[in-house]
Amino acid sequence: MADETEHAQGTAGFLLEMGMLKRAKRSGWWIAGVKDPETIAEHSFRAAIVGSVLAMMEGADPAKTALLSLWHDTQETRVGDIPHVGRRYLNAASNEKVTADQVSASHPAVKAAAQRIVSEYENGDSLEVVCAHDADKLECLIQAVEYREQGYKNVGPWIDSSISKLKTASAQALAEAALRMTSVEWQQTYLP
Repeated sequence: MADETEHAQGTAGFLLEMGMLKRAKRSGWWIAGVKDPETIAEHSFRAAIVGSVLAMMEGADPAKTALLSLWHDTQETRVGDIPHVGRRYLNAASNEKVTADQVSASHPAVKAAAQRIVSEYENGDSLEVVCAHDADKLECLIQAVEYREQGYKNVGPWIDSSISKLKTASAQALAEAALRMTSVEWQQTYLP
C-alpha cells in the first residue's frame, strides 16, 4: 500500500509539474519582438493536432504521432524554452535525462512509457517520429504567420527555418498553403 501511495503522489506531482507548461512562454518569440507569446502548452497542443493530421496524410499512426508531439517539450518545465541562439552557450541535459528525472517517482508504468515516448521522439526514425518533428516545425510556422498578421515583422527567420526543416511532402504542402492564407480564412468553409 505504501508503494501505491508513493507512486500516486509521484505521478500526481508530475502532472502538477506539467501545469507549468500552461504558464511558461515560448521565449524565442521575444527575440522577434512578440510581447506576449504563446505558452509551451499551447504550442504542444496544436503540434499534436498538426502531427495527427500529418500522420493521416502520410499514412502513419495519427494517435502515436499526436502522443509524440504532446510529449516533445515536456522537459521545458525543468530547463525552460531555450531559443536556438541560447543553445549555443549551454550544455543542457538531454531530454531523455530530464524526463527520467521528471517521472522518477511516478507509477512504474508511467515511468517506463514516458521514457520510451521521449526516447523515441529524440532518437527514432519511424514515419510517426518524422511527422511529429514536422508538426513541431509546421506549428511554429503557422504561429509565425499569425504573429506576422498581428503586425510582428521579424518573424521571417522563423518561417524560413521551419520550412527548411520540413521532411514530409504533406508538411511542405501545408506550409505553402498556410503562407498564402489569413488566420481567419478557415471561416470561408461555412460563411456564405
